[in-house]
Amino acid sequence: MAAGYQTLVFDCDGVILDSNRVKTGAFRQAALPYGAAAAEALVAHHVAHGGVSRYRKFQHFLEEIVPGQSGPGLEELLAAYAGAVRDGLMRCAVAPGLEALRTAWPEQRWLIVSGGDQAELRDIFAARGLDRLFDGGIFGSPDTKEAILARELDCGNIRPQALFLGDSTYDHRAAAAAGLDFVFISGWSEVADWPGYVQQHQLRSLAAVGDLASA
Repeated sequence: MAAGYQTLVFDCDGVILDSNRVKTGAFRQAALPYGAAAAEALVAHHVAHGGVSRYRKFQHFLEEIVPGQSGPGLEELLAAYAGAVRDGLMRCAVAPGLEALRTAWPEQRWLIVSGGDQAELRDIFAARGLDRLFDGGIFGSPDTKEAILARELDCGNIRPQALFLGDSTYDHRAAAAAGLDFVFISGWSEVADWPGYVQQHQLRSLAAVGDLASA
């Protein structure tokens, strides 16, 4: 499946790292000063909008879930979230078969395009020795995925044909808007009815990115 592509674009959470639950727990913990109900409302919003940056999610939280209530502001929420998430990102599992896939297709350019914080991602990937796999770069928020894909296509860093591997409906929409092919990675996805979504949109799906080598 991957052989015909010059560029592979990967989401991070739920695709390269088994970190969706880490992020979900960090949102809950950061929002708890506003009470358990508000924290669960933020978690529900987060899960329903997988792949969207933390900046937009916390802005939604402050403007739509707890408007006018006293509590931590945006920067404090972001700091609490970052502190809660870092340890989990350092410990969580890496996608099985990732190294073998890189070895099997050495000429392809690999990029990360994530909703996660760009500086945090680059730090984590370097610390875990994963950055060397992604010769096209590691990109994240505060830029949106649409903005990153458009910019990297425009500068020639993403070379056609290109394939986006993601685990959220937002990943699919961003890939489609950029004209990239898409494969849904299901094994760690938090999309409740991903089989229905895949069927509705006639998408290819794999349990893990490592399965590309034999697909």
